[in-house]
Amino acid sequence: MKHFSNRYIFIFSTVMVVIVATLLSLAATLLQPAQARNLEIEKKKSMLESIGIQADRENSVELYAKHITESFVINSGGQNIEGVDAFSVVLKNEQRKPAEEQYLPVFRAVSQSGEQVIILPVEGKGLWGPIFGYVSIKSDMNTIYGVTFDHKGETPGLGAEINTSWFEEMFIGKKLFDNDSFTSVIVHKGGADEGDIHGVDAISGGTITSKGLENMLYDCIIKYSDYLLKNRI
Repeated sequence: MKHFSNRYIFIFSTVMVVIVATLLSLAATLLQPAQARNLEIEKKKSMLESIGIQADRENSVELYAKHITESFVINSGGQNIEGVDAFSVVLKNEQRKPAEEQYLPVFRAVSQSGEQVIILPVEGKGLWGPIFGYVSIKSDMNTIYGVTFDHKGETPGLGAEINTSWFEEMFIGKKLFDNDSFTSVIVHKGGADEGDIHGVDAISGGTITSKGLENMLYDCIIKYSDYLLKNRI
């Protein structure tokens, strides 16, 4: 009887594991389209925010179609790569490749005022996890038009401040180059000097996240430097 009882428990447990695994797999499959849709909407909202346009779930697709006029992929030499969808490029996957093999997405956009800009995605490491966002650049290919940043797990009130308006607005008008030399934006602990065309204030108490963001901007945007220099007005 004891042997039969043990066998029953084993069979029952096995059947339950198979049923639960099947249900979880089915749920994941059914949710995939919704998850992909949510990711698409978030990406479009973030790109629009980098050019100063606030969107929500209802109008983000329409506004994206209106203001993002073109997208394409280049390599580190600034040459176009045909047959690759810029929107589908996953930056963290590209960063695992050698620099010369990476796909670099570029999005052309028109602001509310009609100004022509380009939008570049950026991704790096903060204190507790990934940080990421978009940087929009004016047609001189040097001046930052706007930015939007976000994170996965930075500390509220400290590193998480990278996605607040007061921090992001400091980047507007900053320069990426000194003549033909790529400089990027420097995040200064204790505050940037007034009139510093490359400097912004670091987040008080969020030094590691601030430095991670500085490194992210430099490491990501320098890959576009040939393209930016070739297309300066």
